[in-house]
Amino acid sequence: MSIDNHAPMDWQRLDVLLTRVRPHRERLALLLDLAVVALAWQFTYLFRLGFERWFSARPNYDGYVLLGVLALYGVALMVLHVPKGMWRFSGFGEVKRLALACGGAGLVAATVVLMAHLHGVPRAVLALHPLFTLMLLAMMRMGYRMLYEHMRSRISGSAQEQRRALVLGAGDAGRLLVAGLQHSQGWVIVGFLDDAPDKQGARVAAVPVLGRLEQAGYFAELHGITHLIIAMPGASVPERRRALDIAGKVGLPVLTVPSSEELLSGRSVNQVRDIEPEDLLGREPVELDEGGISECLNGKVVLITGAGGSIGSELCRQVARYGPAKIVLYELSEFALYTIEQELGEKFPQVSLVRLIGDVKDLEHLRFVFGKYKPQIVFHAAAYKHVPLMEEENAGAALRNNTLGTYHASLAAAEHAAERFVLISTDKAVNPTNVMGATKRAAELVISHMAGQGHATKFMAVRFGNVLGSSGSVIPKFKAQIARGGPVTVTHPDVIRYFMTIPEAARLVVQAAAIGETGQVMVLDMGDPVRIVDLARTMIRMAGHDEQEIRIQFTGLRLGEKLYEELIADADRTLPTRMPRVRIARLQEVASDDALLDWVRGVVDDRHLTREAVVAGLRNWVTEYGALPSRASDGAGLARIAQ
Repeated sequence: MSIDNHAPMDWQRLDVLLTRVRPHRERLALLLDLAVVALAWQFTYLFRLGFERWFSARPNYDGYVLLGVLALYGVALMVLHVPKGMWRFSGFGEVKRLALACGGAGLVAATVVLMAHLHGVPRAVLALHPLFTLMLLAMMRMGYRMLYEHMRSRISGSAQEQRRALVLGAGDAGRLLVAGLQHSQGWVIVGFLDDAPDKQGARVAAVPVLGRLEQAGYFAELHGITHLIIAMPGASVPERRRALDIAGKVGLPVLTVPSSEELLSGRSVNQVRDIEPEDLLGREPVELDEGGISECLNGKVVLITGAGGSIGSELCRQVARYGPAKIVLYELSEFALYTIEQELGEKFPQVSLVRLIGDVKDLEHLRFVFGKYKPQIVFHAAAYKHVPLMEEENAGAALRNNTLGTYHASLAAAEHAAERFVLISTDKAVNPTNVMGATKRAAELVISHMAGQGHATKFMAVRFGNVLGSSGSVIPKFKAQIARGGPVTVTHPDVIRYFMTIPEAARLVVQAAAIGETGQVMVLDMGDPVRIVDLARTMIRMAGHDEQEIRIQFTGLRLGEKLYEELIADADRTLPTRMPRVRIARLQEVASDDALLDWVRGVVDDRHLTREAVVAGLRNWVTEYGALPSRASDGAGLARIAQ
């Protein structure tokens, strides 16, 4: 049902008229209120003196008295912020403010007139005028509210206050959006904005194209817009980023229709959602060698450790698309395993699943699993990754899980002749300054060592940066802080990070696994690094706020953190692959003896392993590890950073 059929055009014109005057609402409200005060003065005289005498019996100075009364009422109305009130929401609270204004101004006016001995003004007029004024002011507001609600019901079928949206993009997505939202109460699509010259002045689904994208601020103010919706799922990355920048500067909440990938996955175009950080990254979609990946995974048994984690679960989804014979889900958390198992069972019912509670630190269980299910492709995603948590009390746990667990999983894979073993590594393994990064770098060294032992298994590692939306990511924290009204906490104004979406990272890991050779550390193209404080500001802006409403608070770098992270060390080089988003890091040669593994294996029996012992051992084998001092000794430094 179109808007034109749903409401007469007269109501549409009235709506446009009201929205045009909305920017001047306070001044217009004050002028109308003062006009009502003057009108009530005349009605009071008429009531007191009757038709025959209501002009002739007035004193010649009555006009000056009325001007004084208008001045008093004007001051009272402004002091009580009456002109700021929105008439379409008028209720008992507004009537109380009007009563105070009328009572106060009327009392002062009567007192001044009596003290000035202006006996020509009847006392009944002085007494009744505030009551007449209050009745007329209240009636004017109630009448406007009734008219407004009736107009809303004629336009949208509901008298409830609407969310008034301006849609950026007048293409097919915008047309479908209007068609979908017109049938849901609560939305009114006021107009489109589009840069295409042939669409200017046209109508799409009976909604006008008002102007160009850069006019968003003007039309938002003119039409009383409450939300901006970006409907450009098929636009190029620069075009979409420009639209986001323009919308973000308006100062209203910004929504978007689902992306092209989300639409392909079954979401409807009218299921508008908040702007997510991945919308702000602005990178072209990942292009994969689908044939090569399918050849690597189709019909194979694939084992994924950490299968319920952020990366592990997405790896499960990506792998399932290529028709493996079986996916072995190996996960320590019961809830995480249950969650991913339920999702895969619903989305990929044709894929056989093996659901195992398991710990990569348990070598014998790994050997049993590998021996029973004979996995051909192994993705090792199980890891502890939260830098501050792993830095002190949990340093030993990080070493056991990240490094020893990698050795156990790779050893079981080699003993049972898996075809490929892929370690999920991190940019924090490059020139690490924290225990977590050093344990992941040591895990890379384990993979390098295993690759040199002549096993049939191809051992490789894939290294990438921060993943948007993963557990422990800054993004969910920023969202929660904005929802609470702030402050948004950022460690340092200059801290930068590489970011990638979870699906993007998982797809590139699968691609790297298909083309990688043994002993290689592959580096994913993470695009340009992002300044965290800029990301925080953008998220605040897209939520319809500014930094005066939600402030940013700098808390100081946490122990083990650094301002920026690299994907390859300074002494390393990279080589291209046939996939433009995947490169091979040529690392410095490492010793191939078993000394590192002997030390790592030895820590498993030491349940009282101290942080100092972990750091000392890691620095022996990870020569680039620049471990930071303990929190106690570095307190002054952290305090300086926080300032």
